[in-house]
Amino acid sequence: MTSEEIVIYGTAWCYKSKQARALFDNNKIPYRWVDIDKDEQGRAFVEKNNRGYRSVPTIVFPDGGILVEPSEKELSRKLNLS
Repeated sequence: MTSEEIVIYGTAWCYKSKQARALFDNNKIPYRWVDIDKDEQGRAFVEKNNRGYRSVPTIVFPDGGILVEPSEKELSRKLNLS
């Protein structure tokens, strides 16, 4: 992972993961997608950062910030979207 990269950890079946990806896609914000059902290291990262839970989406930003299961409003604020 580069320091400039946003990484979204989620699952294909999770509504909030789909919602977060749609917000990024609709605003043409690049990110790397990690499906924790298919990526063992991604799953371990999410569990480590969420007290053993598979809380998704877990979104990691270049500034080191992490949002877990953010609302659309919270995510828009972090991305400086109006």
